Parts: sequence; C-alpha cells; structure tokens
Amino acid sequence: MSRLSIALALLLLALPATAAHAQRPKQGPAGSAFYTPPKSLPGSGHGGLVWTRRQTGPAALKSASRSELLLYRSVGVRGRAVAVSGTLALPKGRVPKGGWPVISYAHGTTGTADACAPSRVGRGAPLSGYVDYAYPLLNRWLKAGYAIVRTDYEGLGTPGVHPYLVGRSEGRSVLDAVRAARRHDSRIGRSVVIAGHSQGGHAALWGASLAPSWTPELRVRGTVAFAPASHLEAQARAIPALTSPGGGLSGLIALIFRGADTARPGLGLSGLLSDRAKALYPQTLTTCLPQLGRAGSFGGLAPADIPRAGADPSPLFAALGRNDPEKLTIRTPVLIAQGRSDTTVFPALTDALNQAYVKRGVKVTYKNYEGVNHAAIVNAGAADATSFLRRRFGR
Repeated sequence: MSRLSIALALLLLALPATAAHAQRPKQGPAGSAFYTPPKSLPGSGHGGLVWTRRQTGPAALKSASRSELLLYRSVGVRGRAVAVSGTLALPKGRVPKGGWPVISYAHGTTGTADACAPSRVGRGAPLSGYVDYAYPLLNRWLKAGYAIVRTDYEGLGTPGVHPYLVGRSEGRSVLDAVRAARRHDSRIGRSVVIAGHSQGGHAALWGASLAPSWTPELRVRGTVAFAPASHLEAQARAIPALTSPGGGLSGLIALIFRGADTARPGLGLSGLLSDRAKALYPQTLTTCLPQLGRAGSFGGLAPADIPRAGADPSPLFAALGRNDPEKLTIRTPVLIAQGRSDTTVFPALTDALNQAYVKRGVKVTYKNYEGVNHAAIVNAGAADATSFLRRRFGR
C-alpha cells in the first residue's frame, strides 16, 4: 500500500470520531428545568455547551430566522465551572463568507433573583419593561445581518447567586456566550462586537478587556457601551449624604451589597447593613429591581439608612473599586453613548470615564444626546451604534 493510500485510510477511519465530536448537545428540558444543569456539568472548557432548546414566544426576537436558549459553561467568581444561560438569535438570509458577524449584547440591571433572568421574561411580565426596551435595536441589528448572543450572566436564572457588577464574572459570561453559540452553530463567525447598556455597558467594557486572554480565538472588533456603570467606589462613598427615601436607587444599592457579598463572602459585607436593611436583604434573592424599589422594600429606605451606623465601609469600597471599568486596558475601539438627562448613570461620571480612557490610550468615541434619559439612550444612540458596527465589521 502506498503512503498516500495509508494516509487516506487513516483519514477515513478518523471521520466517525470527528463527526461525533461535532454533534450538538442534547435538547434541554422545557420550562424552568432548562436552567438547572446536571450534577456533572457536561461540555468542554469555558464556553462549552450543556444543552440547548428552541426559544419561542414573545421573548424571542421577531426578526430572527431562529432563536435558541443556551445553557453553557463559564468560570464563576469562585474559580469553578458554572452553568450560565443565554440566548442566540440568527439573522435571515445567506451566510456571508467567514460566517455571520456576532454581537454579544449585555443587558441592564434586572436584579439578582433567578426570576430576573432576561431569557425567562416574556412580554407583559412585570419585569418586561426592563428587558424589551432593547428589542428594537436588537431586531435592527438582526436585519442588518448580525447574529445576536445575549447572556443572562452568572447566577441569574441558574444555580448560585448573581455577582452583580462584578466585572470579571460579567465579562466571562459575555465572551463565553459567543464561544458557546459558535459551538452550537458553525455558521457564526469569529468577528465580534460587544455591546451593552447600564450594567451591560459595564459588562461589555470588562468583556473587551478580558477578550485577548480569555477567548483569543475571537476577533473582537469593538465595543458599544450605552450609559455604562462606572466609578462604583466613588458613588458608594456618597451614600451617607443621601437621606431621603431612595426608591429605585436604594434598590440598586441593595443589589450592589448582594453582588459584592456574593463575590467576596469572607469580607462579611452583609454585616455592614442596618437592622432595617438586614431584614429586607433576603428579598434580593427572590424579587427583581422594580419590587426592590417599592416603598415596602428597600425603596422605602434612604440610602444613608442602608449601612449600619458606625460600620466601617472600607471593605465595600475596596470591593467596588476592583470592579471600576475606568481602570481597564482595552485594545480595541470603544463607542460610549450617554444621555445628558440620565439620572441613573450621571453624565458627569461617564464624562470622567471617557477622560480616563483617553488618558489610557483607549481608542474611544464619545457621543452625547441632549434630553435623553437612561432607558432611552439605547434607541436614541441606535443609528450611531449601527454605523460603528458597520465600520468595525466592514459591512
């Protein structure tokens, strides 16, 4: 037998094993059971697939040719493999050479309870307004020929507690969702733009910083951050001065405590809470941001009444400082969009974030929109964001 014949025979013998390796994971169970992985987590490495399921109903993006629920592996704040949920929406039309460019979109704050996972939220649900405001933009991007991947983040919908505003966890979830989507469908290419709003803007910036080392096979072309959360430590230092009932702001502060407490339980951050706040603290594990902001919950407390009088807040400040995005090194272009009437992410903070990036040599473009509030920035900045995508993807 010639060397060529031997080589061909060996290739043919290898084909069945290769095909088996390329098989898609099994279909996940229906309903809430989808979010509970098996005790022994299947999949290979971070971004490995656990299982998938067709996504239908009002939560599926209407401009997609097909939508999927994904359960995939990532690495949690404890350094162990964890299951994270998310979605994949495929555009209509022909697949371009090199595969569909993909946008990994990171959502804004919904809460830390499992019920707050965006992939679980249908239209008309109490939380839907915190999720579906981004649908017009995402459908626009699908029509432009981009695949859309959306993570729920670690611990949001899946076992464990969501480490809210913990950048490394968010960034890994954002990047691993793309890796999982590409393993699920080979028509998805390597070219990626990361985008997100509010908490998601924070997550997108962390993802952009982590990408070269965490998912080096992905070609991250740029990042779009709508009103990204920043200067977390500086904002926390202002809490004692806020003496009126905080509404949604107090709800956000409760989530900040829960997120930092989850990431670093050894610091005992829950011990910094006042008696009134401590009695309400379990609600962060069962209800979402709208409910936490009500008068009968944290919304009835002034921010200054959430910490215990005389408590040393320095452990909280240090934990938040480690997750401030203004300290990141990002090597790919960034577009930041900010509404000047935003009372959730204050324009002055985003101005400072932009200035920090300019000083650090980040290729940042900063767009401001007069009269635009926090939620409206996503659609007010849609045209500029889409132009940025086209330039970064070259199409």
